[in-house]
Amino acid sequence: MIIASRTLSRVRPRSFLSLSRRHFSTPQQITPFLRVSREVQDAIASGRPVVALETTIYTHGALGDELYLEQIVRDHGAVPAVCGVLAGVPTVGLTPQEVQTMVSSGNAKKLSRRDLAYIVGQGLLGNKMHGGTTIAGTMCLARAAGVRVFGTGGLGGVHHGGENTMDVSADLTELGRTRVAVVSSGCKGFLDIPRTLEVLETQGVLVATFADGRDPTKERIDFPAFWARESGTKSPAVVQDEREAAAVIYAQEKLGLETGMLFPNPLPKEYEIPRAEMEEVIRTAVRDAEENGATGSANTPFILARIRELTQERSTKANVHLVQGNVAKAAKIAVELAKLLEGNPATFKSAAIKTTVETQTTSYVGEDGGLKSSSPTVKITSSVDAGTKKEEPHPVDILVAGSVALDLNCNYLGNATPGSGKAVSPALHTSNPSSINQSVGGVGHNIALAAHKVSDDGKIRLCSMVGNDIAGSTILAALQDSGLDTSYIRQLGHEYPSTRTAQYVAVNDAHKNLVMAMADMAIFSAHSFPKYWNSAVTAAKPKWLALDANWAETDIQTWIEAGHRHGAKIAFEPVSAAKARRLFPRLKKSGVPGLGLYPHSSIHLTTPNQYELRTMYEAAKENGYFDAHSWFEVVDAFGIMQGARDRFVDITSAAMTDQGIPVQSVNLLPYIPTIITKLGANGALLTTILGKDDPRLRDPEEARYVVSRCMGNHPTVGGVYMRLFPAVERVRDVVSVNGIGDTFMGVLIAGLAQGGKVEKLIDIAQRAAVLTLKSPKGVSDEVVGLRTELRKVVESE
Repeated sequence: MIIASRTLSRVRPRSFLSLSRRHFSTPQQITPFLRVSREVQDAIASGRPVVALETTIYTHGALGDELYLEQIVRDHGAVPAVCGVLAGVPTVGLTPQEVQTMVSSGNAKKLSRRDLAYIVGQGLLGNKMHGGTTIAGTMCLARAAGVRVFGTGGLGGVHHGGENTMDVSADLTELGRTRVAVVSSGCKGFLDIPRTLEVLETQGVLVATFADGRDPTKERIDFPAFWARESGTKSPAVVQDEREAAAVIYAQEKLGLETGMLFPNPLPKEYEIPRAEMEEVIRTAVRDAEENGATGSANTPFILARIRELTQERSTKANVHLVQGNVAKAAKIAVELAKLLEGNPATFKSAAIKTTVETQTTSYVGEDGGLKSSSPTVKITSSVDAGTKKEEPHPVDILVAGSVALDLNCNYLGNATPGSGKAVSPALHTSNPSSINQSVGGVGHNIALAAHKVSDDGKIRLCSMVGNDIAGSTILAALQDSGLDTSYIRQLGHEYPSTRTAQYVAVNDAHKNLVMAMADMAIFSAHSFPKYWNSAVTAAKPKWLALDANWAETDIQTWIEAGHRHGAKIAFEPVSAAKARRLFPRLKKSGVPGLGLYPHSSIHLTTPNQYELRTMYEAAKENGYFDAHSWFEVVDAFGIMQGARDRFVDITSAAMTDQGIPVQSVNLLPYIPTIITKLGANGALLTTILGKDDPRLRDPEEARYVVSRCMGNHPTVGGVYMRLFPAVERVRDVVSVNGIGDTFMGVLIAGLAQGGKVEKLIDIAQRAAVLTLKSPKGVSDEVVGLRTELRKVVESE
């Protein structure tokens, strides 16, 4: 009797091919099996700087896993691309969690070029092994993914006596055939450095050592010997700085030369072990290795261990500093190279490779009555959609710069029935029965997720920070599951203080109304990385930059300036009454507002609630923003005359007018020309400046919303438009109020990025907010159902 069973295992890599086919050599052959992380894909596609990192330094090294190499890359404005094989799948862009999985397994293989096909083939048959890649192995994967620069510790080389033993590292031959620029501290000092350089010359590899402040016309620049700055052997070539190295890489690529390049980076003087002392240590270690029979693959580990002993761990400390310095240098080179390629990453081809690997086994009952399995047969199907990548004016529609947090929503389970005698609100100073839900939230995250759900092409990015903790790992996994891009999420290591991932705890009563909330957002106020924020905007070139007020005042200004440099429109979400003030900090001694005024406003749109609006108004008034002459010019141009209160009451209500909502909005318009005040059950109030040629000034149906018209000669102001949009639905069974305002803004900005008009988008944004009001999540899953309707609204205009 034959029982047919079919087991399918799929490798679904998200890969991005690198150079054009005529420039591609051997690495192309492994590309169908390659998985490239979304972050690395997007960075390569947009021409952002990327640095490859190896994994043997973790799986087979002795330096531990707290080297912070990925963070160093990010700190210098580049994207880290950790290379290795995870469960049989070659991967470029391993996460810290995936690397830890490899390390903790304890059986990761050490992989050079020769080992890649073996471990991948084993994986196809179900034997899914992990592997840390050497320099050669990392170069193969980096080249296949399109990563140009690689930072590492020390290169392999020719061992002493290698002319007889043929003990020559595969790193050298890999450099001879794989175009990746490698930054290292030369090669290990116990190797035969002159013969190593001879082999590299034979392989056609450029070796250019960084001068490190020295003048090559006045002193000899040696090829470094890992722990020592000098080896006694002159470097074949010298480069002065990262910009010069980048120019060499760029020229190599344009010339179509497929060989790699080596840029030795001398260890800083304060960390080096002087050459004379190190040579004596090495002689002892090499002699001990010979006496103990440590040859072949056992030779290098034995010698390194003996050197650590003889130097009393000084070599280990030097090793840490040199690898960190090399990775920083590689990141700087990648940044300079990106500048040369800016606007023209056209040497790359975008090739979306879809690969399905199916293994089919047939099971049957054998003669002994047991269930048998035939040998698996493997079927591989690949399709490549290649085409020259065209530079887009806006690689991203929306970049959201804001908070992401782990939310805990605590709903009190008391009896809310009127007259029952049971408490509706939780009791203080004791434990209360509740239902607690955990989810990923944060204002920035919710805005990005809402925009993502109603956008077709996924061109939404969130730039935020998390800590290297359980909450941070949970958030990153959840973001990936939701389909949000995580390439701009900065994970801070333990070397930074106050790096707890942001968390928010809400305590609600039995009616689901907020009683109290506790927010730990210190990670955003305690850390500032202006270069990183600038590089994020430079890479994304968004149509809209959505900015929340969880950042410190200086960071808010940094984001605003970066957005303007790249032509982005900026939307500001105030977050809370207290944080809303951060948009209008105390003016500097000059008394000149840091924010631009209409028609050159720094902020294009904001969506406060009535309390946040009042706080913004008060902060602007107290800090002198309404004293600027340029502010008076715009307000005077509005032409608002006596009797305006009646118009405000007619459009809104007497209660809203008495609360000052229309007046506060009008006074803020010169700084923020479109203000949508969220009024809860009363809907949303749109207040905006009309330009000179705005058709609403001449439309009879819009006349009732035109509060005033410019009566003077202002070159750009046409009038002020104010319109109250009633609530689209009265919600009786509220599940959670968390995230409704964020959902509103996310959907609104998504529509604006698609070309919609704000007055046409407010109702659909309100409907999205209602869906979230009925959901326990910060953004309702049902918001995605509005995608088609939003598109129709935009297209109908």
